[in-house]
Amino acid sequence: MAIAQEEKAALRGHPSYVWRFGQERRLALVRRYVPLEGRRVLDIGCGLGIYVRKFQELSEGACGIDVEFDRVREGAKFVPNLMVARGEDLPYRDGSFDVVFLNEVLEHVEDDRQTLREASRVLRPGGHVVIFAPNRLYFFETHGFYLGKRFVFRLLPLVNWLPDALRRIFVPQVRAYLAGDLERLWRGLPLRQVAHSYVYPGFDNIVHRRPQLGGLLRRVFYLCEATPLRVFGLSHFLVLQKTQG
Repeated sequence: MAIAQEEKAALRGHPSYVWRFGQERRLALVRRYVPLEGRRVLDIGCGLGIYVRKFQELSEGACGIDVEFDRVREGAKFVPNLMVARGEDLPYRDGSFDVVFLNEVLEHVEDDRQTLREASRVLRPGGHVVIFAPNRLYFFETHGFYLGKRFVFRLLPLVNWLPDALRRIFVPQVRAYLAGDLERLWRGLPLRQVAHSYVYPGFDNIVHRRPQLGGLLRRVFYLCEATPLRVFGLSHFLVLQKTQG
């Protein structure tokens, strides 16, 4: 049973149960580029709704969707405006939102291009899509891996640096992206790039167990975000704006 739950987490992502430093840091990064106060915000792949709850502190018009019924049911006990739906087929009219948020979601959906097309459709002109997605150049694969038919839910170093055919042997259940891969997803859509960078992890678990080591890792790697070494960060950070066309 435990393995099945771990495989499900690898396939769909592991929802956050508590708000921690890593999430707060990502929210602050989003707010540098995208106003959230009073805006209509949609979180695609919201899990238990932890980001939706934070968005709702800034705006009453925040909501979330997820494909996992159990997660939505559990999250809805504490967070209003959650719904079961697929990112590839959003149940909203054109131009319904000011911001669409995809936090570590594109790698899990069935069709990432269609999901981004739908995100663009439900945006009003001038609205923003905000994406955090796994970086193919990060040192570890964080979603677990397969050894034959056996699933192992641990970090695997450097597997994302392998050619696609070899990577898929070990990690067939989830994508990772180079910058060009992400660009190809939104090419031809009415979107323009506002920002693209990389973020290193929050190191929250390490800080909890070994505060001094965790604090050191944060200082070192967050300095790297301002250098060419940022390209090895855990995740891409991408902000796109819908054009008037």
